[in-house]
Amino acid sequence: MGIVNVESRTFERMLARFEEFARRMDALCHAHRIGEPEPWLDNQQVCQLLNISKRTLQTLRGNGSLSYTQINHKIYYRAEDVRSFLAVLEARRRYEQKCRNGV
Repeated sequence: MGIVNVESRTFERMLARFEEFARRMDALCHAHRIGEPEPWLDNQQVCQLLNISKRTLQTLRGNGSLSYTQINHKIYYRAEDVRSFLAVLEARRRYEQKCRNGV
């Protein structure tokens, strides 16, 4: 490995361009909400969150109610997808309750 000499003016320009690049990357990440990745949940965690059996979870996967990803024979669910599914269930429950109460 050799030593490279750089004039201070050239170094300052390189540094300024790198800082501009870093600002652009931060702006892109912020615009596209890139940061800490959402956690992935396994079957057991989803069953506990939804208070359902493994068989019911399999049915939800099979009928397309809950999306999933399979990696090496193991199934994972995005936390965002589980939250969306819970929101749909809650909305359905409220609607059915209104219908029963005649509202």
